[in-house]
Amino acid sequence: MGNKLGSLFKSTKLWISLFSIILGLFAGAIIMLLFGYNPIEGYIALWNGVFENRYFGGETIALITPYIFSGLAVGFAYRSGLLNIGVEGQLFVGWLASVWVGTSFELPAIIHLPLAIIVAAIAGGLWGIIPGYLKARFHVHEVIVTIMMNYIALYVTNSLIRNVLSERAERTDHIANSASLKLDWLTEFMSFSNIHMGILLAVFAALFYWYTMERTTLGFEMRSVGINRDASQYAGMSVKRNIILSMTISGALAGLGGAMQGIGMYGYMTIHSGFTNIGFDGIAIALLGGSTAIGIVLAAGLFGFLKVGALNMQAGAGVPPELVEIVTALIILFVAAGYMIVLFREKLLKLFKRTKIDDQNENKNVKKEGN
Repeated sequence: MGNKLGSLFKSTKLWISLFSIILGLFAGAIIMLLFGYNPIEGYIALWNGVFENRYFGGETIALITPYIFSGLAVGFAYRSGLLNIGVEGQLFVGWLASVWVGTSFELPAIIHLPLAIIVAAIAGGLWGIIPGYLKARFHVHEVIVTIMMNYIALYVTNSLIRNVLSERAERTDHIANSASLKLDWLTEFMSFSNIHMGILLAVFAALFYWYTMERTTLGFEMRSVGINRDASQYAGMSVKRNIILSMTISGALAGLGGAMQGIGMYGYMTIHSGFTNIGFDGIAIALLGGSTAIGIVLAAGLFGFLKVGALNMQAGAGVPPELVEIVTALIILFVAAGYMIVLFREKLLKLFKRTKIDDQNENKNVKKEGN
């Protein structure tokens, strides 16, 4: 029964996500009406907040970029049967690593920029390999370890910023232009927003994710381990190796998401009193996107659109921007209830088929009685 439901859920991930988005927006409209706001004006203001102005369009793309990486990081581990809650921490160490390279070296751009990106990926991968090894070697649950490592990453990066990368300052120096993902002409074209070329890297990462998972032996083994570890072990696959490798690649993708902040959006790193939530939002993005490459990219686009567009809702329609958070939460709630939707749909199909069979049998009986 479980395998049947899993197969059915997998085959209907697209319509479940779309249906959940529609339900979330509809529920948001009802909430607006209950509190005396005009939902049509609210959603028009939400739309205009992204597409009416080049600046906010650029800000949306800049926010979508790390969202794609965080969603891919969560999705990669999830397809291997692992739940990487530590994307936030891996993002922090990747962010710091990219800024460290950007501020510590004077190199030509053709070397400096790729080096910062590679070091960020390595840092994130090393941070991800720890829970992967503990899971594979000692069967320590990855959720517990990754949650704890988020806090370790937060406080370690804060300490390094204050005591190593600066002289008791609240932030690092600004990275060299040779290590920046920003292009002057693009920034100027998008009304001096924080847009940068990292979006191209995010799309490339999504292609890498798709090709690795769907077209390589490594991806097949990881998906197999995620479905059934015992069967994979019996088939000769190394479960431990795949667990460690999956968490390493997941961490590397998260580290690249941090690089998008360090050498893309900001160009420096500040001391953080808490988490950015980009990594945690990646869990929702992967869930909404069905852990598929195209799904994650589209889900990241939706999250970026809602986050930035919400800023215009209050000014354009008087609707509190917090309402968008409610809409987002409702969308995720409906996606999480996907199994319930699938069960309901399956029952309806069975009822329809049973009714059709009964009608056919009844017609046959009538014909026999007539003869």
